[in-house]
Amino acid sequence: MLTTDSVDPTGLSVNIVPGESESLRQLLSELKRIDTLIQVEVRKFRQQHKADEQFQGLFIADGEVDALLERPPCSPRFSPTSVERGVRARDQAPETRLAQLARLFELTAFELDCLLICLAPELDPRYERLYAYLQDDVTKRRPSVDLVLNLLSSSIEEKLSNRGHFIHTAPLIRNSLLHIFEDPSQPHPTRLSKYLRIDERIVDYLLHSDELDSRLLSYSTCQRPKTELDSLVLASDIKNRVRSLARRRTGEPSLIVYLQGAYGSGKRATAEALCRDLNLRLLTITGKRLTGHSDSEFQTLLPLFMREALLQSAALYLADFDGFLAEDKAGRLAILLRELDARQGISFLAGESAWGPRDELANARFIRLEIPKPTYTERLRLWQRAVESTCEFDLSLLSTKFRFTAGQIRDAAATARNLASWRDPESSEVTMADLYEACRLQCNRKLSLLARKIKPHYSWNDIVLPLDRVEQLKEICNAVKFRSVIYDQWGFDRKLSLGKGLNILFAGPPGTGKTMAAEIMAGELGLDLYKTDLSTVVSKYIGETEKNLARIFAEAENSNAILFFDEADALFGKRSEVRDSHDRYANIEINYLLQKMEEHEGLVILATNFRKNMDDAFVRRLHYTLDFPFPDEAERHRIWQSIWPKETPRHVELDLQALARRFELAGGSIRNIALGAAFLAADNGGIVKMQHLLHATRREYQKMGKVVSCGEFE
Repeated sequence: MLTTDSVDPTGLSVNIVPGESESLRQLLSELKRIDTLIQVEVRKFRQQHKADEQFQGLFIADGEVDALLERPPCSPRFSPTSVERGVRARDQAPETRLAQLARLFELTAFELDCLLICLAPELDPRYERLYAYLQDDVTKRRPSVDLVLNLLSSSIEEKLSNRGHFIHTAPLIRNSLLHIFEDPSQPHPTRLSKYLRIDERIVDYLLHSDELDSRLLSYSTCQRPKTELDSLVLASDIKNRVRSLARRRTGEPSLIVYLQGAYGSGKRATAEALCRDLNLRLLTITGKRLTGHSDSEFQTLLPLFMREALLQSAALYLADFDGFLAEDKAGRLAILLRELDARQGISFLAGESAWGPRDELANARFIRLEIPKPTYTERLRLWQRAVESTCEFDLSLLSTKFRFTAGQIRDAAATARNLASWRDPESSEVTMADLYEACRLQCNRKLSLLARKIKPHYSWNDIVLPLDRVEQLKEICNAVKFRSVIYDQWGFDRKLSLGKGLNILFAGPPGTGKTMAAEIMAGELGLDLYKTDLSTVVSKYIGETEKNLARIFAEAENSNAILFFDEADALFGKRSEVRDSHDRYANIEINYLLQKMEEHEGLVILATNFRKNMDDAFVRRLHYTLDFPFPDEAERHRIWQSIWPKETPRHVELDLQALARRFELAGGSIRNIALGAAFLAADNGGIVKMQHLLHATRREYQKMGKVVSCGEFE
């Protein structure tokens, strides 16, 4: 980096960046000119005032003022004047910060002088004494509006004309370059009696600091983008449109780009790639934190963001824009759009909802860029980038089962590495189990508020069904595994607008294995299983049931989870003839369910004991229907054999074949009997015997309301 050797006022040699040195030299030169203006004003002041030496200390003496004016600007009070060394030659001097400030905010020469007068006390305290002297008050250390006008105006007419530079719409005040404040001891002063203070961020900027305004640190970040457009995993047409935006010419109207897409879809990466091509920095604002403040705080912070974007030569990126679309935020949205419409450059708004301005924009161009979720092929490429492991993974399964965005895939890969480090701190090798667990953790957890998560415990060996039913269950699992191949690679996605999900009906008597089959499928596919709670869905208030259902389906799709409706006939029952308003609204609920079932692209399992009660329209929308038959004697015997954990102590003379032959029970009842017999055995001998099983069977019969004969249990 090219540097300039310079000597500070203490005589120590320092290195200064050429651009910074040039800016500082210009500031010192301008302050010398301000000193000349002050000298002229001092001579005028002395002609009108005579100091009384007996009040030494309560006023600033003439001799002290002369000594202050003799000293060069910014030099230490008790050090010799610094010696100015030569500057190394450069081909072209960079634009100084003062010149940049004038260009960015279109400041006049008068406005620049106002800034310099207010900047002087920030660089050298002697100006506080000089301003106090000129205002005939040792407590008035900041320049008043009247003092600035006196220093910079050569006539009364010019002074009156220059007053307009201090109204609220003037560049200095509108952009918060200068602040007008009052002396607390003088309430309700005139504008001339008010004082001026330069903003701290402007002081830092003129002194070559590029740190963010301290008031914005908790809301924003600013960085030089590194993402390249070619590295984005986006459709070619979207990339071409982004490239066309990068070819914007200087002087074109300001541009507002609304990036619409789900979390992690690449909204920020797209903005970064565009800014990289335009050689702009990106100032990111967290919308959630900004909308949480009061209206007055919001109106104070918003202009500071606009100013910071100018100072940083950055584009604005407002994340979480959906928060501004609520009805109670309409006023803030109007203020935001008005500010964006007035600024020059590119602004990005990032949200998930479909939105477009009405008549709020008068100058800026508006473009809505919808970023869809990645396809199967794009997800596979993203997984291959994100997973760094020596193990061979079948990433195609992850790409098929979890319809993640780019950000979710990145987060899931990072979570998998953390899980591997905790599981095996020495090697930290990521396994497929780590990836599946990370994917499930990445899924949206809001669904837990609407449905109950079921952790799968069963495998294919635990369920007892006819062979054809088991094969059908495995076919359903294959339909989930290869859905991306069929829809994305084989082109069926273009042939279907709706009905791309999987809707399955499990029908059969209670206890025949419907819930167990759903758990087995969830375990086989590595997906979460959520069972809906009807008490949280059905509401007596009109329209609330539909809202609850909409939330459940939306969260299930975002969570990449299996949605399980037990006792489905309670929700998906037949529509009835409309006799009163209750029938009408009940039918509306069913019609709404029909729509959501067809629109949903995830896996939905309906379980019912009464298939005949299901509406025919639901049956038409089903992709698979499985009847769970009542088990015959051979199947009951298999259930009796597989129900026992290997740790359970059992008598060798247990006649399970006789139990299967004598008692016609479903698998759920057999499970209850085995558990009841285990409790009886624990209290009587510590080993399960036939008498315990018969006693537990009697209790199960009584619970089911069946007639119990004495001879049947001998």
